[in-house]
Amino acid sequence: MNNNEQVVPLWRQLQAAAAVLLAIRSGVSGTAALATIATDLRPGVQALVFHVLRSLGRAEALRRLLANRAPPPPADALLCTALALTWHGQDAPYEVFTLVNQAVEAAKRNPATQPQASFINACLRRFLRERDALVASTDKNPVALWNHPKWWIDRLQREWPNHWQAILATNNVQAPMTLRVNVRRSTVESWLQVLKEAGLNAMAAGNWGATLEQARPVAQIPGFTDGVVSVQDGAAQLAAPLLLSGLAAAGPLHVLDACAAPGGKAAHLLEMADCMVTALDVDPARCERIRQTMQRLNLHAKVLVADAVDTSAWWDGQLFDAILLDAPCSASGIVRRHPDIRWLRRESDIAQLAVVQAALLKALWPLLKSAGRFLYCTCSVFRAEGENQIQTFLAHHTDACLLPSPGHLLPLNGLNGNTVPDNLACDHDGFYYALLEKRPA
Repeated sequence: MNNNEQVVPLWRQLQAAAAVLLAIRSGVSGTAALATIATDLRPGVQALVFHVLRSLGRAEALRRLLANRAPPPPADALLCTALALTWHGQDAPYEVFTLVNQAVEAAKRNPATQPQASFINACLRRFLRERDALVASTDKNPVALWNHPKWWIDRLQREWPNHWQAILATNNVQAPMTLRVNVRRSTVESWLQVLKEAGLNAMAAGNWGATLEQARPVAQIPGFTDGVVSVQDGAAQLAAPLLLSGLAAAGPLHVLDACAAPGGKAAHLLEMADCMVTALDVDPARCERIRQTMQRLNLHAKVLVADAVDTSAWWDGQLFDAILLDAPCSASGIVRRHPDIRWLRRESDIAQLAVVQAALLKALWPLLKSAGRFLYCTCSVFRAEGENQIQTFLAHHTDACLLPSPGHLLPLNGLNGNTVPDNLACDHDGFYYALLEKRPA
């Protein structure tokens, strides 16, 4: 607990956490909702919100047992926030009686929930009295047990019958903080020594990074401000070396990074090879993040605000040696880092996203030179956004050849259905990679 959390009353943090949950339930992303929270509250509130989102299925099931009718949305958000934080006493961030008392205080101090303060108090006091029985009665509910929507659980059961339980369990655990070392500035071994001298424990993660034993604000990490390291999951660190492998050119490689924000993969390409990178994104604000990434790392890329599918609006006609498409997807592979995703997504989103991915593949493939490399990737564990997408593409493009690729990487190394590269970190997000080569005409 940091100093801000010590001086900010817990009831205020609970009020803010409930407000974030209410926003997420209305369709706002967790990142956007947290950005509205006062800076003195935000660190503590984010920790509470992440805890709540990882237990929301259980909390909602318990609330239905405690009250047949849901209270007004602000009160329901506060009640479910308190239940999510208290249902498993050993994992509670504060003593459960303190959480209950402060939740009731939060209800009393907010005009939107004050009329339901007595109701919230009665529900939470009953929960404390009957906790074991109430929790046991929700154990047969898969949404309560796994804290994912039912459609998500069912889809994983179908697609990954041997791994679905482990994937769901992994999604409910906090992700490690992994960083990529800028090989133009340092090596993994020397940077690990720098960390050790700074009193930070870490272990090597693949060929390019290291995982901290305990996450830290980036400002406290040696070398981050100076561009020596960048935050990037171990699975994401595979993109640049996969795309560059086996490529040779007389001069600098001409590389396209479509859907490039926030610029981590584009930066990795520039760190690893002499190349000219064009980084695209449709959102101007996200393109600004790419520019900030490049500035911190002292790298240069041509950043364009453009819709990658509309090639006539941005492409100058020069073919690329390599193309990286990190396509928009469900983000089902990074749920442990963004626990709001599971509650925001709808099953219909997957088919809609697959259409977008197919359109991007179709539009960008003609921009690749003969014998060039095209890397398609998504941070998804769903086959419609990975294996099925590429098999359909190959069936319609006889000039495309699938090279040895990682395929689907499920969260955590030990769960992968495919052979995992030796250079991959042992603890990583869910990803899909397909490396394609264009056959000569």
